[in-house]
Amino acid sequence: MSSKFKRVLQSTLAAAFGVQSQKNRIQDFEEGHAGWFILAGVMFTVVFVATVLTVVNLVLP
Repeated sequence: MSSKFKRVLQSTLAAAFGVQSQKNRIQDFEEGHAGWFILAGVMFTVVFVATVLTVVNLVLP
């Protein structure tokens, strides 16, 4: 796994759960590319919604 991919994934998950540190957020804005973070955020949202829908459909009769 490349370090840039790992960094984007880590930042996306931290931001999604609200635990992104100020230092990391500033570093992301200075060194990262917005497109990668947007893509990772959209992908995370799609996977999250699909997971919630799957769990709900499994629980409800």
